[in-house]
Amino acid sequence: MRQAHEKEDRDVTSHPSRRAVRGAFVTTAAVVAAVLPTTPGNAQPSAADALAKFNELSQKATQLNQDKLKAQGDLTAKQGELDRAKATLATAQEAARLQRGQVDLLTEVSYSGARFNQLSALLVSDSQQDFLNRMSALNILAADNAEAMRKLTSAIDAADAATRTADEATEASKKLLAEIDQKSADLQKQLNDARTQYDSLSASTKSSLKNGGDMSAIQAPPGTAGKALQFALDQRGDRYVHGATGPDAWDCSSLIQAAYRFANVSIGRTSYDQAKAGRAVSRGEVKPGDIIVYYSGQSHVAMAVDSVRAVHASTEGVPVRIADIDSIGPISVIRRISD
Repeated sequence: MRQAHEKEDRDVTSHPSRRAVRGAFVTTAAVVAAVLPTTPGNAQPSAADALAKFNELSQKATQLNQDKLKAQGDLTAKQGELDRAKATLATAQEAARLQRGQVDLLTEVSYSGARFNQLSALLVSDSQQDFLNRMSALNILAADNAEAMRKLTSAIDAADAATRTADEATEASKKLLAEIDQKSADLQKQLNDARTQYDSLSASTKSSLKNGGDMSAIQAPPGTAGKALQFALDQRGDRYVHGATGPDAWDCSSLIQAAYRFANVSIGRTSYDQAKAGRAVSRGEVKPGDIIVYYSGQSHVAMAVDSVRAVHASTEGVPVRIADIDSIGPISVIRRISD
């Protein structure tokens, strides 16, 4: 027994590396335990992260909304084109029908034995004047026949062209309808994601988002731009709803369109159209009433209150309110509608 203990002591003494390895393992385990997070793996993101995610999802929904609105506008234009093509086709078909009748009549007369030539005119003429009169009549008939054929050919060509245009417009309309359906589905999914994220926000964050901001009286300048600005300012506190056009709920571009409509100026419905309205001005030239379009995709729009602030319909859960121009997002273009 004593020999066994002595052997064990000798083994431990003769292998100091084993003790070192054992000690190193304990030390490493302690270090790992110290640096590993003590919070659960499914810890909730910070309030700032949750808000940033909500803003990101909302911005994507805003762009999808503008895409859908653009497709709807394209469809309206294409349907107008289709209506015009159908009207042109109907006119061309009626013209072809009438000209075909005229040609058929002349052909029938010719086949029934009428001889429209100089010899027949000479043989049946009673005098030189009668011959000249008959020749004149024959020339007129020949000219009428040629003109009728020309008009018939032209009417048939017009009808064919109108048919092609109508067919193309019909196919384009079908594609746009399918595109609108897809964009509507994409938008709804994006809205659901944004609303889920909104529900995860803290009560204090939601309260901050719902705040209408500066509701003080602001004197807009005189003129067209000032009139539009006053309209936009009067909507502060109204809800944001994708696709809404007022009077108590708006999306970003419908607010701007309605404001300028109030000032008797017609501009496009989408932020994409509004990014091309009026003339471009620089950031340093901004004045009340200017349209400020944001993001590289030009998916959001606001109206300058002055050189520092803008009023805009931001996103769901946030009312129409004033914000710092540069805080809204990266500016794509600034447009002046009226000087």
